[in-house]
Amino acid sequence: RRARPGGNGSTTHRDSMSDDTSTATSRASHVAGQVKFLVCVDGSPPSKVAVHYACKRAKNTEGRVALLHVVQPADFRQWSGVEEMMREERRGEAEALLQDLAADVNGWAGIMPELMVREGRIGDEILSVIDEDRSIDLLCVGSNPAEGRGKLVSFLAGHLAGRLTIPLIIVPGTLSDEQIVNIT
Repeated sequence: RRARPGGNGSTTHRDSMSDDTSTATSRASHVAGQVKFLVCVDGSPPSKVAVHYACKRAKNTEGRVALLHVVQPADFRQWSGVEEMMREERRGEAEALLQDLAADVNGWAGIMPELMVREGRIGDEILSVIDEDRSIDLLCVGSNPAEGRGKLVSFLAGHLAGRLTIPLIIVPGTLSDEQIVNIT
């Protein structure tokens, strides 16, 4: 397995919606060719295409899928009550999104994904998840070719590329179901 710089070896997943398995167990049980995909989702059509792609690849390799949604923090420091209500609302929306996508994952790959909601800066949270869960092999994001490089893809390619310790797969959001099946 690959070595990753940084991190404190902790296996704690903040705001994880599923049961956690220890990193040591994940590494010990890894089978060559079986890949764990981390898919960043935001509810957009391109992110759903990225989930579909990861599912088909996971199904064909007996791999696994983890879905991550990062809630951006709101800045309502002067109104802490409003900030807390908005945080809870965004978290509820994120959990509903992940539950809907989990049903899709089950349909496409016949597996239940690991579901994670994190709050913070998206790049920092992606890197934290990758550092904390060393069983993650590939980072998968969807893009919208009509808009050029989206914010997430631009950020990942520009700011995180030198800090990522796993391959980044950018899935065009315009791929059809047939194209996904053909390339996976």
